[in-house]
Amino acid sequence: MRERIIISALVLFIQGCMIGPDYRRPTVDTPQEWRFQEQETRELVDTRWWEQFGDPVLNDLIAIGLAENKDVKIAAARIEQFTGQYITTRAALFPQIDAGASFGRQRISEKGAAPLSSSVENPADAYLAQFAASWEIDLWGKLRRAKESARADILSSQEARRGVILSLVSSIATGYINLRDLDRQLEIAQATVRSREESYTIFKLRFTGGIVSDLELSQVKSQYEEALATIPVIRKSIAQQENALSVLLGRNPGPIPRGKTIEDLALPLVPAGLPSDLLARRPDIRQAEQNLISANALIGVAKAQYFPSISLTGLFGWSSTDISRLFMGPAQTWSYAAQVAAPIFKGGAIYGQVKSAEAYQKQLLIVYQQTIQNAFRDVNDALIDRKSTMEQLEIQNKQVESLGIYARTARLRYENGYTSYIEVLDAERSLFNAQLSQAQTKGFLFQSVISIYKSMGGGWVDKADKIASGTDSSENGHSGANNQ
Repeated sequence: MRERIIISALVLFIQGCMIGPDYRRPTVDTPQEWRFQEQETRELVDTRWWEQFGDPVLNDLIAIGLAENKDVKIAAARIEQFTGQYITTRAALFPQIDAGASFGRQRISEKGAAPLSSSVENPADAYLAQFAASWEIDLWGKLRRAKESARADILSSQEARRGVILSLVSSIATGYINLRDLDRQLEIAQATVRSREESYTIFKLRFTGGIVSDLELSQVKSQYEEALATIPVIRKSIAQQENALSVLLGRNPGPIPRGKTIEDLALPLVPAGLPSDLLARRPDIRQAEQNLISANALIGVAKAQYFPSISLTGLFGWSSTDISRLFMGPAQTWSYAAQVAAPIFKGGAIYGQVKSAEAYQKQLLIVYQQTIQNAFRDVNDALIDRKSTMEQLEIQNKQVESLGIYARTARLRYENGYTSYIEVLDAERSLFNAQLSQAQTKGFLFQSVISIYKSMGGGWVDKADKIASGTDSSENGHSGANNQ
């Protein structure tokens, strides 16, 4: 009974004695509310927000990207890498057992020393089979701290993968919105070119008939060419955006299928959330905290080197010159030993490792705090971006309407001889530029909502993760994009 008590006490002592600081989450100055509040918000951070656009093609593109994107696959492989390192680190807590066997034959030189157990004419055989075991007792918690650090590295790599997924979904959605925005700008430019080409054709006929001057013809021609010059620029941007999306989808550069026009897309609702929610939602914050936990544990690993290490070793086997008698009792061989190693003088090497580990932990603490501050800024920036962009779009809608009236009125005034064609040129140029700006702003509005979901994080990342890992049970295939 006394032996059991002693053994239990020894086990509890070994398990409870861990050098180094235990991790405690740092105190964070969290704002009570966002600097810019939206009036109408809903709890949507745990939903597939991209489905609110109402475009099946976009849904399919995101599903393809999650399944095929190379960055996601690299992040998954890194998780496997750190898992392997964790298993290796954890293995040091357990006894290490090895087995070995050998056979050898020896002939002693006739010119050498006199043989002890064999003659020159009869070479000696040697057979050996043995088991060897060793175990370092983790008295000061060095190995357990290393295991703690390795486990945090796994969790950090998992959060890094979630961060890649968050960025990927947001990038695909933003890229697709930008693509449809450019498509709309191209439509506006092409319609304007057709309209000005018709005017240019009419003015050429009038010039031939002597009705208009060479100056007026040149003005109409320059206006037509001005609109015509915008088309190659927009087409270049479209091709580059398609190439960027293709790479996000894990494909070679190529065309991207289209779904709804940007006018037909639904504007997603604004998600609701408190500032403190970011600590549990954002993958980058969670990754930074796991990195901090890992660095905190490494301080214990470094400090444990100040204390003695105790190792137990043992060997059991058989050795014989006759294989038929190898496993008989007289051939047995065994040994065991306990080794204690303690540092006496290291020239400050251990002190340097401890200082290095502590400084590294301080760095990651600051990184953790900085990551949280940047997260708060991202959300506030996204909220004010949406609010300001919506206000800007409302003004531009009115501006386009007013310029449309101005362009029609100017043309009527010119045709009735009340003004020069310069007024028409000014009105149509202003309308064209306003229409392009309006289309761009509408794209910015969609992108601002995407930024809100990206900056807040949330359960939607877990749903996207299931799609990426192929464990999603809902119907969200990507046949639509493949068939385009």
